[in-house]
Amino acid sequence: MPPWHSCGADHVAVYGTLREGGSNDIRRFQPGIAQVGTTWLQGSLWDMGQWPGLQLDGCGPVLAEVYPLHPALEQQLDQLEDIWPQDLGQYRKRLLTQTVQQGDGLVVTCRMLVYEALPQALARCPRVPAGDWLAWFRAGKPQG
Repeated sequence: MPPWHSCGADHVAVYGTLREGGSNDIRRFQPGIAQVGTTWLQGSLWDMGQWPGLQLDGCGPVLAEVYPLHPALEQQLDQLEDIWPQDLGQYRKRLLTQTVQQGDGLVVTCRMLVYEALPQALARCPRVPAGDWLAWFRAGKPQG
């Protein structure tokens, strides 16, 4: 098995099934984890079936929840996203510095990990005409 390495970020931004209430809710990997707040990533969402892919292409706002990140959680997420122990070529890890709106109304700036879908993984995927994956998915993936 190849060695695993942390990206060094203190937070992770999740935009799809890892969001609260999603099929891979991040609490499944770390029970009791507290959301730091939300942010809007600049990109586009793509429908990869039962989960989304995000391209950080600046096309529009994409809602993401931000959580604290430690190496053990990051390693679990790398496994979920098929980056480690074998990279299946669907996602890459990107580090961003973003403002985060906390629940108390305060805005903080955080350095965060985002799992970005690789172009070849999205080649046959339709674009999601929304910036909130969970709302769109729960609405039955409406078109238009």
